[in-house]
Amino acid sequence: MKLVADSNVLFTYFWKNSIARELFLNQDLELFSPQYSLNEIKKYSNEIIKKAKISKKEFTAALMELKTLVAFASLSEYSSFLKKAAELSPDKNDVDFVALSLKLNCAVWSNDKELAKGKGFKVLNTREIIELFD
Repeated sequence: MKLVADSNVLFTYFWKNSIARELFLNQDLELFSPQYSLNEIKKYSNEIIKKAKISKKEFTAALMELKTLVAFASLSEYSSFLKKAAELSPDKNDVDFVALSLKLNCAVWSNDKELAKGKGFKVLNTREIIELFD
């Protein structure tokens, strides 16, 4: 199953015992995210390290692992879908995720309740993804 993971879902990868982290390792999931999500991870790295209670070294190692589990798409790969995504997304901060999901014809993995209110694209939260595999 293909999914576009939003930044907040990616952040949860750094929590050692998170359920989402286990899902990242599921061979039945093919994960994608906009390249700019990596910038978000780096921007909030100190906060992630603090909340996940990990060292900088552990953060760096986890980030390297994450890059092998998620295909990060450049803006040029989904830019033709940005206009449509802007019309559909209830939050301008999520337009890139929606655009990539439109390009890939798959759902967005997000726990954002506001994003889930959008029309014309599908959003699955972590619980719903777990239920699909149970």
